[in-house]
Amino acid sequence: MHAKKINIAIDGFSSCGKSTMAKDLAGKLGYTYIDSGAMYRAVALYAIRKGWITETRMDEEALRAHVSEIKITFAPNTQGSQDTYLNGENVEDDIRTLEVANGASRVSTLGFVRKELVRQQQEMGKKKGVVMDGRDIGTVVFPDAELKLFITAPPEIRAQRRFDEMKAKGINPPAYEDILANVKERDLRDTTRAESPLRKADDAIELDNTHVDIEGQLQWALDMFNRIMAKNDQN
Repeated sequence: MHAKKINIAIDGFSSCGKSTMAKDLAGKLGYTYIDSGAMYRAVALYAIRKGWITETRMDEEALRAHVSEIKITFAPNTQGSQDTYLNGENVEDDIRTLEVANGASRVSTLGFVRKELVRQQQEMGKKKGVVMDGRDIGTVVFPDAELKLFITAPPEIRAQRRFDEMKAKGINPPAYEDILANVKERDLRDTTRAESPLRKADDAIELDNTHVDIEGQLQWALDMFNRIMAKNDQN
């Protein structure tokens, strides 16, 4: 294993398997996986506990005044994955409730929350050895990441994967046409939003994983990592 660590940014469209790749790659390399979704959930949990988020209202001003008091970190657990910590408290189970998920979708629309979490993510990145996936990691969060990957596949393929995944989990999925419409809607929203739209960074390496399984895309990511590290060793 290479002694010197780098940061890895993985971007791409919804239902492309970015999170799976990021988690698997971090595990293989002994890196930290930054779960941005868990970070928004932790903010929501903090706000819920303070009474700033209820079913009918959200006190944005109170959250704005105290958002700097929210410190989120990650640490490995005995199961081989990692837990989310909110101000030093392990909240991995607490943030996985439906109430917190709903709260996370609400706080994620607030620009000041996003700004604070990006600041914390960039702080984590200063130590190197992190893998993070999302829509704007290589362009906004870690623009100086040594390795940037961009994952894509046609909407039809991604919709079919989501449909099959739901069936495999025993969930009765919506009609394929409805899932496809949702995928296309998210693509449009992600690529046209005013703040940090989804786009491929100029120096990102692209993978169309239409015909690539989970093991194959992990091996591809590892190959890209080793190529970058070999190049760094030569310089």
